[in-house]
Amino acid sequence: MPSAAAPIISSVQKLVLYETRARYFLVGSNNAETKYRVLKIDRTEPKDLVIIDDRHVYTQQEVRELLGRLDLGNRTKMGQKGSSGLFRAVSAFGVVGFVRFLEGYYIVLITKRRKMADIGGHAIYKVEDTNMIYIPNDSVRVTHPDEARYLRIFQNVDLSSNFYFSYSYDLSHSLQYNLTVLRMPLEMLKSETTQNRQESFDIFEDEGLITQGGSGVFGICSEPYMKYVWNGELLDIIKNTVHRDWLLYIIHGFCGQSKLLIYGRPVYVTLIARRSSKFAGTRFLKRGANCEGDVANEVETEQILCDASVMSFTAGSYSSYVQVRGSVPLYWSQDISTMMPKPPITLDQADPFAHVAALHFDQMFQRFGSPIIILNLVKEREKRKHERILSEELVAAVTYLNQFLPPEHTIVYIPWDMAKYTKSKLCNVLDRLNVIAESVVKKTGFFVNRPDSYCSILRPDEKWNELGGCVIPTGRLQTGILRTNCVDCLDRTNTAQFMVGKCALAYQLYSLGLIDKPNLQFDTDAVRLFEELYEDHGDTLSLQYGGSQLVHRVKTYRKIAPWTQHSKDIMQTLSRYYSNAFSDADRQDSINLFLGVFHPTEGKPHLWELPTDFYLHHKNTMRLLPTRRSYTYWWTPEVIKHLPLPYDEVICAVNLKKLIVKKFHKYEEEIDIHNEFFRPYELSSFDDTFCLAMTSSARDFMPKTVGIDPSPFTVRKPDETGKSVLGNKSNREEAVLQRKTAASAPPPPSEEAVSSSSEDDSGTDREEEGSVSQRSTPVKMTDAGDSAKVTENVVQPVKELYGINLSDGLSEEDFSIYSRFVQLGQSQHKQDKNSQQPCSRCSDGVIKLY
Repeated sequence: MPSAAAPIISSVQKLVLYETRARYFLVGSNNAETKYRVLKIDRTEPKDLVIIDDRHVYTQQEVRELLGRLDLGNRTKMGQKGSSGLFRAVSAFGVVGFVRFLEGYYIVLITKRRKMADIGGHAIYKVEDTNMIYIPNDSVRVTHPDEARYLRIFQNVDLSSNFYFSYSYDLSHSLQYNLTVLRMPLEMLKSETTQNRQESFDIFEDEGLITQGGSGVFGICSEPYMKYVWNGELLDIIKNTVHRDWLLYIIHGFCGQSKLLIYGRPVYVTLIARRSSKFAGTRFLKRGANCEGDVANEVETEQILCDASVMSFTAGSYSSYVQVRGSVPLYWSQDISTMMPKPPITLDQADPFAHVAALHFDQMFQRFGSPIIILNLVKEREKRKHERILSEELVAAVTYLNQFLPPEHTIVYIPWDMAKYTKSKLCNVLDRLNVIAESVVKKTGFFVNRPDSYCSILRPDEKWNELGGCVIPTGRLQTGILRTNCVDCLDRTNTAQFMVGKCALAYQLYSLGLIDKPNLQFDTDAVRLFEELYEDHGDTLSLQYGGSQLVHRVKTYRKIAPWTQHSKDIMQTLSRYYSNAFSDADRQDSINLFLGVFHPTEGKPHLWELPTDFYLHHKNTMRLLPTRRSYTYWWTPEVIKHLPLPYDEVICAVNLKKLIVKKFHKYEEEIDIHNEFFRPYELSSFDDTFCLAMTSSARDFMPKTVGIDPSPFTVRKPDETGKSVLGNKSNREEAVLQRKTAASAPPPPSEEAVSSSSEDDSGTDREEEGSVSQRSTPVKMTDAGDSAKVTENVVQPVKELYGINLSDGLSEEDFSIYSRFVQLGQSQHKQDKNSQQPCSRCSDGVIKLY
């Protein structure tokens, strides 16, 4: 039985910080400004953080009265009107956290945000700007000479660069997890409600769900997955002191959304990348894994597909696919002191029982289920051992771990030397990757929140019937994960992930009934849109970890990259080398300080005095770990018991403790999502309402030539895309005109007509008109053979339409006019052959019929 559940919306979305001599007052409200909370922060403590949360929900009138009393009570003289005792310091949209170095505490606030995506009506924002405010007042401040240096190091982590948050959607979890929680059985929710009656919540999203008795809606809030939360350490000090609505968890990585228009039906394609905050750092300074099984450059990438015509988790259609990248889970590193472009790879510790790999794969079993598929792209054959060292050790580790696992849950290892196949002229790299992608998606399946379409029964597909995963009454679940790695997990890994994502996207579109076969081809609008998303995704992750954008892209491996790309690749390589050699050490110190890996302490060495941060990330070097895992039974028993399902999504006592459930009456104001966000009785600006400007397949990729099939799944030539047409500003006005006239355009001509019309244009039009119409493709008329061919294709239709024989002394200009008529669709031109009026359907609008 489906449950009546809805995700909780934070009641603290708009904040104002007020200042007095003795305190800061942080006033937070919901978006509609009907519910308020107040935090009191003491400013008289020089080094301690004293925060008071009365947990009372104020109305707007009560907050005004409270602020009025505070203003009156903090004036220098009682009854004085000239000076205020309460100052408005700053307005904000969320609290990043609190941090202390060697003096007092700072509060970090989000002062600017930008909407990046929308998932089921839940907005995802990007942090645009922050403000860091020192809490103690000047009268009690104890200065320290190194405080300013720590502050500069902390602020080197640019919070305005690819940090994301949401007030109602848990970005640290996948869509599959979030919707699985909302589908908990009704009995479970009732039992959890009775256990959490002491909790009080304010704002719930009304998803139209009513309990069986018709009395209320359950609101569910789950704990975030702290591995992908980047401000967890900054919020840790207030986590048990304040109401959880003050806790705004942010992730780091990438978020992009594009609109795929399928004959007018909008489909949103969203790509979310979550960077791990464990063992995080820069390229050469963080390699391999730490003692807890966390690997460097670990990123979880999720592609979400949703039918945007219905934006609701309960009534809408949603699908997602998750894959992971990360460094090879071994103890290894590279010494950058040699100043070589490719420093030698060194195995730091012998690990014959694959202890660190066991911890890493146990985490993956718990979060993703089975099977775990490893796609290893590092080189296998080299004249001098370099990358092959990692391949040999990884094979040995996986072989050792597999001998103790149940046969149906063993780790699948796929080695493929991508660099070797790239150099070969006989092998197509992407074709081979496509074969691997098909086998991977068939094993893991994907998530969709609706049962299989009836069309899949009417027109059964062999590929669809072989699909893996877990089939449930309400849809499908992804069980298992693909883990891709090369040495850096940047260029090769991004291309491989794109190919797997492209294959999964075809299955997702098929499951939602949008295509008739689970197959997508290159050079279609849909794949171009998806490729652009993945290139932005790859560039962003590469900048964060490697210091430059991608060097080798999908076009590079397709061998269709323009010649100018080679010079760009050289510049990116130099940029990456410079960043790794000269700036990565400072960036690593900033990350260590921001994530709380290093805590400044009086009397101990400073961060910049440490020769290495190895001891900060490997805790077993400073003390003995309390427990040691078995060499043979290296997994968690509860996790293996529930495979292939991921243990984190199993309804059990351990997972239920991570949920907080509250029951609301269905008519209460707190769950009215429409009035909460749209506020129908107040003036709204278009900038706020339509602030999300996403890429559209129809506007940015579909050709503007009238008569071309508008389907985003039609294969097109590279020069036909909207990107090339809209490349310069001079053609934008013409493109707008084309969109306006598209509704009255003639039906698509046959393939013969399109092919003939593409060759029938005169080169003189380009000189006379300045800008060629987007509805025509000018072609040079050279020799007599070409002229005869063109005449043969054009004579008959023009003679039928206008009664004119092209052999009667036709000029080049007249010939161009008639050929353009053919391209636009001759059957729509019904003008009289003797008319001297301009043809309204001609693209120029001024050409007269002869």
